[in-house]
Amino acid sequence: MSDNNQKTITADIAIIGAGSGGLSVAAGAAQMGAKTVLFEKGKMGGDCLNYGCVPSKALIAVGEAAQTIRDSSQFGINGHEPAIDFAKVNSHVHGVIGAIAPHDSVERFEGLGVQVIQEAARFTGPNEVVAGDIRVKAKRFVIATGSSPMVPPIPGLDAVPHYTNETIFDLTEVPQHLIVVGGGPIGIEMAQAHRRLGSQVTVVEAFGIMGKDDPDAVAVVRSRLEQEGVVLRENTKVESVVGERNGISVLVSASGQSERIEGSHLLIAVGRRANVDGLGLDEAGVEHSPRGITVDARLRTSNKRIFAIGDVAGGYQFTHMAGYHAGIVIRNALFRLPSKVDYRAVPWVTYTEPELAHVGLLEVAAKEKDGKATATTFPFAENDRAQAERATEGFAKAVIDGRGRIVGATIVGKHAGELILPWVLAVQKGLKVADMASIIAPYPTLSEVSKRAAGAYYTPKLFSERTRKLVRFLQRLP
Repeated sequence: MSDNNQKTITADIAIIGAGSGGLSVAAGAAQMGAKTVLFEKGKMGGDCLNYGCVPSKALIAVGEAAQTIRDSSQFGINGHEPAIDFAKVNSHVHGVIGAIAPHDSVERFEGLGVQVIQEAARFTGPNEVVAGDIRVKAKRFVIATGSSPMVPPIPGLDAVPHYTNETIFDLTEVPQHLIVVGGGPIGIEMAQAHRRLGSQVTVVEAFGIMGKDDPDAVAVVRSRLEQEGVVLRENTKVESVVGERNGISVLVSASGQSERIEGSHLLIAVGRRANVDGLGLDEAGVEHSPRGITVDARLRTSNKRIFAIGDVAGGYQFTHMAGYHAGIVIRNALFRLPSKVDYRAVPWVTYTEPELAHVGLLEVAAKEKDGKATATTFPFAENDRAQAERATEGFAKAVIDGRGRIVGATIVGKHAGELILPWVLAVQKGLKVADMASIIAPYPTLSEVSKRAAGAYYTPKLFSERTRKLVRFLQRLP
């Protein structure tokens, strides 16, 4: 369509992408009085609602329910193998998406005063974008286009049916044997969930599973996965994929030995790539690479009128980071405050059972940075609530620098994702280990593991011979 037929709109702020970050900016900006335009070429809610966090956690919840039935015999209940209707599982997953979708809908955002344009948008200059027959000129732009599953160049992969997180939730029949390529959080979560729902599952990982997490914590998750029957092929490379009459065949190699793994379904979960194609970033003067858009500490791109947030900005690819970025952008773009990102206290959770949650520095990194740093742990097995619920796997680990400040924490165990929050606050505010050790935790709760992990920092000194001598001396006084 020619420029003469295009309708021109002016706005204070225009956002490309209606995922978690884009929606947060749009809602905040519109409610604060800014004239706001939002572009979305696909589904409102983005990856998290439609293909990621929401459907995966809904599926994980079903797997947990099935496993609870299997494990109930330890409580004196008739534990047995549950009958699973995978079509109804699929309905549950999409029902959860449907229940949340209205919160992210076009109607809701138009009701907030946002002008929603359901077209693909691309920059045609440093301060304008075109979407369909509409041209938008704005004072500020926000790119929030997220990321997509990365599909590696495995020989034969393009000729066989395979799944990613964008398609795996469409299955209405349980896979007989699911082969998962990739042992990161997505791959491991889906592996355990499908195993619990009746699939044979094999995970092929080129290095070690969950490589960004504390190795001691990963060992706990690995043990549970293997107990449940998930086959883990770590330090194993995928050489090629071939379609078979009844499924797929994956040729792998490890330690110089080749092997063929036969399966019915293939899930590719090797990471994600930033959605930067087709945005006209060069025309806008925005520096970018396949890893994402280059931004400064205020999330401004090389074109200072344009911000980038969430996955497309590279760095941490978590929904909660997109929401955090949204707040930074609103302060910068609307209020002209020089607000900067602070990544010291970014938490993440892998929703396996047991869950694994982390914030701040890992033990190894802390000790490399500070020779006096230390780590203390407290096991779930010594927590009374964990014993009562037969949830004794795991531990809480506190990472403390040489000045006694909390710089990191890892929890692996039941509800680890819920238990990590006070540690996030501690790292963000630079609290000392004494602050966590001195809190009053309700009894009996799993939250006591945090207090006890912090308290373990003082155990060597508290029960040392020097302390014993001091106490004996003080007891001699009248």
